Amino acid sequence: MKKSLLLSLLFVNSVALFAQNKDEQFFKEIYNSALTKSQCYSWLDHLSNNVGSRLSGSEGAEKGVQYTKSQMEKLGFDKVYLQEVMVPHWVRGEKETAYIQDNKTKIKVPICALGGSIATPKNGVTAQVVEVHNFDELKALGEDKIKGKIVFYNRPMNNGVIDAFDAYSGAGDQRYNGAKEASKYGAVGTIVRSLNLRLDDFPHAGGQSYGDIPKEKYIPTAAISTNGAELLSKSLKSNPNLKFYFKQSCQQFEDVLSYNVVGEIRGTEHPENIMVVGGHLDSWDLADGSHDDGAGVVQSMEVMNIFKNLNYKPKNTLRVVLFMNEENGLRGGRKYQELSLANKENHIFALESDEGGFTPRGFSLECDDANLSKITKWKPLFEPYLIHSFEKGHAGSDIGPLTGKTIVKAGLKPDSQRYFDYHHAANDKFDAINKRELELGAGTMAALIYMIDQNGVE
Repeated sequence: MKKSLLLSLLFVNSVALFAQNKDEQFFKEIYNSALTKSQCYSWLDHLSNNVGSRLSGSEGAEKGVQYTKSQMEKLGFDKVYLQEVMVPHWVRGEKETAYIQDNKTKIKVPICALGGSIATPKNGVTAQVVEVHNFDELKALGEDKIKGKIVFYNRPMNNGVIDAFDAYSGAGDQRYNGAKEASKYGAVGTIVRSLNLRLDDFPHAGGQSYGDIPKEKYIPTAAISTNGAELLSKSLKSNPNLKFYFKQSCQQFEDVLSYNVVGEIRGTEHPENIMVVGGHLDSWDLADGSHDDGAGVVQSMEVMNIFKNLNYKPKNTLRVVLFMNEENGLRGGRKYQELSLANKENHIFALESDEGGFTPRGFSLECDDANLSKITKWKPLFEPYLIHSFEKGHAGSDIGPLTGKTIVKAGLKPDSQRYFDYHHAANDKFDAINKRELELGAGTMAALIYMIDQNGVE
């Protein structure tokens, strides 16, 4: 009996060791393919420099759809197709202008209209400025001190926070809801400090919402560069009665037809189970969106290229999904989920890359404790590639609506320290991308998908 038990244990251990060695070897092949046979950098070069900015509803967005579809058709998917989705069509118009008017001096400052904002009157808005750091300060001032003025939201991202995305979350409400809240007290406009950890002259765009207030209460809102915010705040301390002028000509048009781009390879053993990897194809209009989220788009496509190079046939169905309209509506992610429910599909895993093309550090996971425990046991396989962070947290906005009987969601977590230097700004261009970092991210995504495909979910 003891001999039989010993032999059984030896057999189990030998099987586990074989599986580990097999996985270690395949990881080496994945990363070698990512670093020596990758197409993602050249794809991004074209997407950034030939297609350009891809705000939903724009000509660039349509070109992005057609380009990525054509490239995915070359990758050997079982099928590549488009999912129709109606998206917002907001247009910035002519370049915005703004200046601080202190006595007879006019000092120009860089601003950009926030996505979804209305235009100023034709001749712009000129008014005194009230500086606040949060909505509590706004409420305390009340209508008597705000009516007829421009509200200046000047709460910086917290430099003391290690994860830059946590710092971003701590300051984002003033951008998204600032105009809505200030309108309640009779403000004529809002200026919001750009969500950026460094001081520079780039205003950062981003979405904002008027919520459910009536249209006649809408007021124009714009982001000001961090250097501009510092100057305005300093100037207000010297002269609380100074005035601020800004002019923007943005317009909101009727929704237009656009598409998610989907490539699918059918699973060899469990085709009914679907794994998704993706990023969002749209970008803000100030630049070509190389980090946000051109990087995630081409990394997701590269996962398929890696598997093709290694002749790996997934057990479960794999879909590469390039979502449209993450930036100002999330229509693509919601439409994908709507169609998934209608088709009674079962998603077991979804992986999103939407935090830039920087050096990968790990994954943010949305799952139950059993699956978290299972995935963290794979850390030794990833650690030789400096992937060490496996933590619960937000996986991604586009895969957020997705459901399944049992589903694990993951977000690629690159190093976050430089991301907000470029996020939503005019410097988010191809020259900000490091080829090797981009490729390492694609390899890391392929490695996790491989492990999920081999081992399933709990």
